[in-house]
Amino acid sequence: MPDKTYKVIEVVGVSDDSIQQAVRNALAKAHQTIRNIDWFEVNNIRGAVKGDGSPVFQVEIRIGFRLEGDPAN
Repeated sequence: MPDKTYKVIEVVGVSDDSIQQAVRNALAKAHQTIRNIDWFEVNNIRGAVKGDGSPVFQVEIRIGFRLEGDPAN
């Protein structure tokens, strides 16, 4: 198995619809500028309440992506 080295970033996704959609939004936005995304983990779930009482979901995720280049020795 080849050696892999990862960089990890934290991103917060937001959605009016659901926690799952907030995760999808965060991954879709990160995918626009980051290559080699391999995994994510949900770190935190929180939300806000709009004036009409409806929720806004916020999900903090850690995204791991492979660094390019030769393996470190």
